[in-house]
Amino acid sequence: MKITNIKKVGNKYKIILENGEILTANDHVIVNTNILYKNKLTDKELKQIKKDISYYENYDKILKMINRKIRSEYEIKKFLTKNEVSQIDQEKIISKLKNINLINDKAFAIAFINDKINLTLDGPYKIKKELEDNNIDNLIIENALSNFTQDIIDSKLEKIINKRLKANIKDTAYIFKQKTSMYLSNLGYSREDIINHLDNIKLDNSHLEKEMEKIYHKLKTKYEGHTLYNKLKQKLYSKGFTTDEINNFIEKAVH
Repeated sequence: MKITNIKKVGNKYKIILENGEILTANDHVIVNTNILYKNKLTDKELKQIKKDISYYENYDKILKMINRKIRSEYEIKKFLTKNEVSQIDQEKIISKLKNINLINDKAFAIAFINDKINLTLDGPYKIKKELEDNNIDNLIIENALSNFTQDIIDSKLEKIINKRLKANIKDTAYIFKQKTSMYLSNLGYSREDIINHLDNIKLDNSHLEKEMEKIYHKLKTKYEGHTLYNKLKQKLYSKGFTTDEINNFIEKAVH
């Protein structure tokens, strides 16, 4: 196949063939094939050039991905597979990037955990699961997670719980602890750490007494005597009030 023209456009080369086909190649292809000094390509050479163009296009895409954000080997493989890159090219790209340390699952795990610590509320178990989803070796995960110290865990839990306490306007202590425990568990904190922190909190229940009074006066218009207090207990239990809170309120209401 005769080459009618080769011209550089930006950082790419346009290779124009006699049949009107235009190939776009980067410097690597040009240098590897020595095409600037040829005016004709055999079918074998043309086939190889097209393979090289495809390889370096995918390689450059991966470099751009890594420049934006460090990636795991699993993410790179997933991207290449999705883009239907041949297995041979996948192995070549990954091997080359590993050799120049642009794919390094140890570095990825450390960077991933540091980002999670500094930028999210996520706890260690959730982070561990996300790293496992990236096919990171368990030993690498455990070593990297050592950066998520108990002091950091305690600090995060304290901030999260205090923020939720300030926003709490209706939940009883029991309901608040239930909801917060589930929330923290979903974030990836251990049951032991959650219990230790929630056991120490103190809630201002002044607004809850008003809620009990509201319920009491509403029921009082429909019921009286023993029935009234049974209905009141049932309603307050359903709202999350404890037995002590209910009994103390009823005692005050009776007097």
